[in-house]
Amino acid sequence: MTDFAAWLLYIVVAGLGRLPWSWLHALGDGLCWLWERLDAREQRVAGRNLELAYPDMLPAQRRDLQHTVLRTTARQALETLRLWTRPHVENLRLIERVEGRQLLDDAIATGRGVIIAAPHYGNWELLNQWFASLQPIALLYRPPESAVGEAFLRRVRADVGDRVTQIRAEGAGIRQLFKLLKAGGMVGILPDQQPKAGDGEFAPFFGIDAFTMTLVGRVAERSAATVLFAYCEQTSSAPRFTLRFEAAPTGIDSADPLTATTALNAGVERVARRDPAQYQWTYKRFKMRPDGSSEPNPYQDLEDRR
Repeated sequence: MTDFAAWLLYIVVAGLGRLPWSWLHALGDGLCWLWERLDAREQRVAGRNLELAYPDMLPAQRRDLQHTVLRTTARQALETLRLWTRPHVENLRLIERVEGRQLLDDAIATGRGVIIAAPHYGNWELLNQWFASLQPIALLYRPPESAVGEAFLRRVRADVGDRVTQIRAEGAGIRQLFKLLKAGGMVGILPDQQPKAGDGEFAPFFGIDAFTMTLVGRVAERSAATVLFAYCEQTSSAPRFTLRFEAAPTGIDSADPLTATTALNAGVERVARRDPAQYQWTYKRFKMRPDGSSEPNPYQDLEDRR
């Protein structure tokens, strides 16, 4: 029944994915209008995150950025439906340029494995498809609460030729990552998801302590794999993208969790600051606060208004 429900969901999404880009963007703009009109969760969380990350920005400027963030987020969501359900070879034509490719080639040549840190910036689903066109890659993911949702994601992220291995972010999955990297493989991790208690360290992100996964640093330190940041940045409303690779900040493979997570967040922040509208500000990144601190959950008043 789960697989059947996921298949039905796929059929609906595939229908939406066949709409022209201009129609998808119009739907995204309508969704943005609805979020703002209803003061939806996305509107409230994005506003609070921008207040925290850009405290010196004038209120009017921040409201303008908030609107742009919501519009971009809504459009990206609709674009992803198309990317999930259209042939990958067709999707990859949207990538106009690849910058920093030599960093990837050099990392692969070492034979020690490559860890791709892909922040929630631009379109990370298109990034996954590009990697799968190059060589096998394992994607670490946090399963949705819904079994149907997980079955759907596994379906749309699959690749012809089984070049994409999807690994749940749990004990057995982490052990599988180490084996893949030891064999010189490539793994992709979304580095800016808040981990479970016990699996992270508080480190600065936009000047605020954010509970940050220690996984990237731990795996990099133990495997000696190269860590690279990668993202597909949208460069026009057509849409068109530039895929970029960047070296990870020094210290990301440190045995000291604070040093490693500080470097990880510095890399994510560097990417997010390129074009803040393309970063995922609708996520409650700062919800968890240090034990024993007097810092309140910055989203508590927003949650109380539900």
